[in-house]
Amino acid sequence: MTMSDPIADMLTRIRNACGSKHRRVDMPSSKVKVEIARILKEHNFIQDFRVLEGETGPRVLRVILKYAGDQPVIRELKRVSTPGLRRYVGVTEIPRVRNGLGMAILSTSSGLMSDAQARRSHTGGELLALVW
Repeated sequence: MTMSDPIADMLTRIRNACGSKHRRVDMPSSKVKVEIARILKEHNFIQDFRVLEGETGPRVLRVILKYAGDQPVIRELKRVSTPGLRRYVGVTEIPRVRNGLGMAILSTSSGLMSDAQARRSHTGGELLALVW
């Protein structure tokens, strides 16, 4: 069975794990998902991530979630651009999420980057997700 939107699946798994107060969440791995996890770790939204090699099956991405007290650090995770409706933004149209408390994840010609990195490099792209 194929999945039409693996990025939305990743974000939903993280959202559900945070709501259930799990310490970690596993999902099928891909290069884009690993890059999203790297960006989330750089901005302290998750504690860590690992790519586990399967002996017979596919690789698994394990995300270790971060909590402040008993509340998850990720308050909300929202998919913006979907396969049915892509959303592209220019450098001047990149949204500021919660006045800088959150971040946007963009897919640019230079790879995946956060909203602050995209503004610094003066490049727009596809608005994948909003995190705060």
